[in-house]
Amino acid sequence: MAESHDATDLPPFDHGRAERAIRELLYAVGEDPDREGLKDTPARVARAYAEMFAGLRMTPESVLTTTFDLGHDEMVLVKDIEVWSVCEHHLVPFTGSAHIGYIPNDEGQITGLSKLARLVDVFAKRPQVQERLTSQIADSMVEILKPRGVIVVIECEHLCMTMRGVRKPGAKTVTSAVRGQLRDSSTTRAEAMSLIIGG
Repeated sequence: MAESHDATDLPPFDHGRAERAIRELLYAVGEDPDREGLKDTPARVARAYAEMFAGLRMTPESVLTTTFDLGHDEMVLVKDIEVWSVCEHHLVPFTGSAHIGYIPNDEGQITGLSKLARLVDVFAKRPQVQERLTSQIADSMVEILKPRGVIVVIECEHLCMTMRGVRKPGAKTVTSAVRGQLRDSSTTRAEAMSLIIGG
């Protein structure tokens, strides 16, 4: 699995250290962290970061725990899963949608639909790049669910392109990861893409 880690190896989120770092950052940009409007900002940002980066202490195994033996052998597709992540290069958000499709394993086992949305959060709630995020979701599904095929397509707008740098609001980055039968069969892959794009 791409750039995986053992979440149990990480210490708990350090609120105090995060607060002190935010105070220093406010000083560095020329602000006074003790002025009225900013006094509680370091604590608020620390709490927000604990939530935004909660995926560092989660594993895909913890969310893909439930499977159902339905004997289903056709594609399952969940579209428009909301993505909120943070670009690891500039620590600003990128947001958009993930679309996940898979063909169940030979036993026809499926997972709960909400589990796929939670899987997105496991990897999105970390400092990320979209390309890695897409591959991590696909690879973890292959490793845990053993499906015959997987496709993951993510479309996001990156604030590092919108609010700074080239300043191109509305530009979207689209990434895909295709595994197994969906990679091997152009017909099946085309069917999956038409279901994703077709609205």
